[in-house]
Amino acid sequence: MSTSPFEFHDPARRGVGIALAVAAMASLSFSDATSKWVMLSVTPVMVLWFRYAVQAVGTALVLAPLRGRAMWRTHSLRWQLLRGLLMVSCSLLAFYCLQRMPVAEFTATVMLTPLVLTALARFVMKEQVSALRWLMVVGGLIGALLVIRPGGQVDSTVGWMALTVVVTYAVFQAVTSHMTRTEDPAVMQLYTGWVGWAVSTLLVFNAWVTPQSLHDWALLLMVGLAATLGQYLLIVAFSKAPASVVSPFLYTGVAFSTFMGWWLFDHIPDALAFTGMGLVVLCGVVAGRIKGAAQA
Repeated sequence: MSTSPFEFHDPARRGVGIALAVAAMASLSFSDATSKWVMLSVTPVMVLWFRYAVQAVGTALVLAPLRGRAMWRTHSLRWQLLRGLLMVSCSLLAFYCLQRMPVAEFTATVMLTPLVLTALARFVMKEQVSALRWLMVVGGLIGALLVIRPGGQVDSTVGWMALTVVVTYAVFQAVTSHMTRTEDPAVMQLYTGWVGWAVSTLLVFNAWVTPQSLHDWALLLMVGLAATLGQYLLIVAFSKAPASVVSPFLYTGVAFSTFMGWWLFDHIPDALAFTGMGLVVLCGVVAGRIKGAAQA
């Protein structure tokens, strides 16, 4: 699946990419908040298993009647497996973080991902990175430290685990960006789901706690549906418009998560946390604009 430069600069396609990115962040924020809610009753590994079970089975049921065995066709099985392993590792760490820290602060920390991608671009892909973009990386890190600072509303130990999620997710995004040049988003979604389900099945045997109510079963299903929809919309968004256009709108996830945290858990970040969240968002948006201008 390739996209020509002319299509990338089509205003209509760019608008669709932006809308899909915002919808993706709404879905992912809903999934995170629902995960935190249901983990009051079940283990994180169980939530992980349901999340990938829904994605694996749901994607296969949608694609099988349309493509048959061709739905497994890929240009690189190794890249598909690597992407799936990165995603399930990131998800498991994220669930443990969400169990112990507020949704808004977790989302703001994960929003460091584009800034970490800047470092990966310089040291792994050998791209030139301007001094101003490095300044934005430092500013984003300072913002994250304000969110997860000792003595704040977040346990600093869990905060450092959230930074591990950021690094893992940054590598995942780099792999995804590379693969969207040749791979079908639906096929990527299919492989990610089945790799995640296989790994989580190996883990869930010692962590299974049977939900005690239909309410918990429904929450687990919603976690899987929202996460699957959000990840798919994100893949399609990046296939419709350049990353420099789409990336700034990923920060709407902070607003969605803040609202969900207030609505479900009556939690509002304190002043320093809000300052840190704002700094992460500002630096991320500015860094994205600088990169977009340099590539234009």
